[in-house]
This record gives sequence, structure tokens and C-alpha cells, in this order.
Amino acid sequence: MALNVERPSAKGDVRGDGPPVESAGVKSARRTLDLVEAFAAHGAWLSLADLHARTGFPRSSLHGLLRTLLDAGWLELDPATSRYRLGIRALVCGTAYLDRDAVVPFATAALERIREETGFTAHFARRDGDRVVYLETREAKRSTHLISRVGRSLPAHATALGKALLAELTGDEVAALLPIELTALTAHTITSREALHAACVQVRERGYASETEEGTPGVRCVAAVIPYRIPGTDAISCSMPVDQTTDADAERVGEILVETTAALGRRLRREGIR
Repeated sequence: MALNVERPSAKGDVRGDGPPVESAGVKSARRTLDLVEAFAAHGAWLSLADLHARTGFPRSSLHGLLRTLLDAGWLELDPATSRYRLGIRALVCGTAYLDRDAVVPFATAALERIREETGFTAHFARRDGDRVVYLETREAKRSTHLISRVGRSLPAHATALGKALLAELTGDEVAALLPIELTALTAHTITSREALHAACVQVRERGYASETEEGTPGVRCVAAVIPYRIPGTDAISCSMPVDQTTDADAERVGEILVETTAALGRRLRREGIR
């Protein structure tokens, strides 16, 4: 069964019937998490000024949080520029998540079979709110594009993986989930809610999602949900060079994904994985 984890409020706990009581410890923990996620969302080294602009936290608070994270190994500092980036502890904890996920070994085996059968790069991803996070990738042997990496997060509306997973939800659920404005990653990205709704309808009709250069220029993708949870949380996709594939190629790969994910879903349910 999928677990929903509720994040604690920065306002602290509620005591009796009175208003929430401000907790300095909870507020500091919330800011620490927000700061780590700010680094994760931006690949560049960030200065104190950058972080102040992105988070709105007081500079005095940022100094203390940065020093704590640096001392604990969660951040690294470039002395020449006084800029920070995520440290090795972030990788250790991220890897631990994958090591403890019962689905990953089965999904990885499926990715390898898909890559061998199609010749294209295969990805396994999970929806996290209105985004998809890549958990595993098997790169094509002759790949010319760096499509994704483990831990990368992209807007769900801009990827075949995301569309396949959004199609698992009702229209109202999708509307409540997505931001008011849909960000364009390329000139081809769907930014209209009506167009996204139509894409979800198409996914339900044929069993897989597709997109052409909506997430990455020069790349087309197809994706199908792994049916072992309701609604589905995980999906597998194939990335293909636009100049080397036709619509018929994409359709063939989509059908392979539907068959492979269906078999994988049955295997996971037999293993008692939910």
C-alpha cells in the first residue's frame, strides 16, 4: 500500500483547544528541509544572497542553518566564492531510499529487458506531487543524449511518465494537484489544462502516454504505468531520438511498455508489494 506522509507544520503542535503554539525547533527543522530542497532544485553553487532570494529566510537564520548543514556533511563550501552545494550526505541518504525500496530490483530488471528489446534508453520513475522523480535508468548503448539521471525531478505535465501517472487521477484531482501556471520546458511543452486533459484521456484509451520534445529537445518518449497500486504511483518510459524514430516506432515501443508493465505489476502483486 502506498504511504502518505504528512509533513509537520512549521507552527508546531496544538495544545488543548487553543491556537497553535510556535515551536522554534519545528520551525528550524522546517527551514532546514526547505533549504536542502532549494539546493536540490538548482544545480548551480548558491551563495547566501542566492538562498536569501530563493527562500526569503533572514540572513541571520541562513548563516546558522548553512553552518549546521556544512558541519554535518550535507553541504560543501567553495572557499574561493563562498558558495554552497549539496554534500555527500545527501547522496548517502538518497541511495538508502533506493536500497530499501522493494520495487526497484524488479523495475531494474524490466528496464534491462526493455533496453535490450527496443535499443532505447529506459527509465523508472515515481510521482511526487506534481512532479516525477527518476529512480533508475538504463541508458541505450549508443545514446547521444543525457536524458535523465537518478534523482532528477521534472514537472509531470511535461513528460510522458508524468502524463501516464496523471491519467490515473480524476480530472478534479489533477486540477487540484497542478500549479496554476504550467511551466514550459521547451517550445513544445503542453501548458494548457485543456490540452493536458485531452492527453490524459488518450492515455486511458490506448494504455500509454507519449510526448515529442515536450521535456527535452530532440527526444520523444512513451510511458506506461506499473499497475500494482491504485492509483498508480510508478511508471516506466523509453526515450528515443526524434530524428531516428517514426510514429510507428513510438507506437511499437508503447505496446512493449504496456505488456512489460502489466507483467511487472502482476509480479509485484504476487510478491505482496504494494
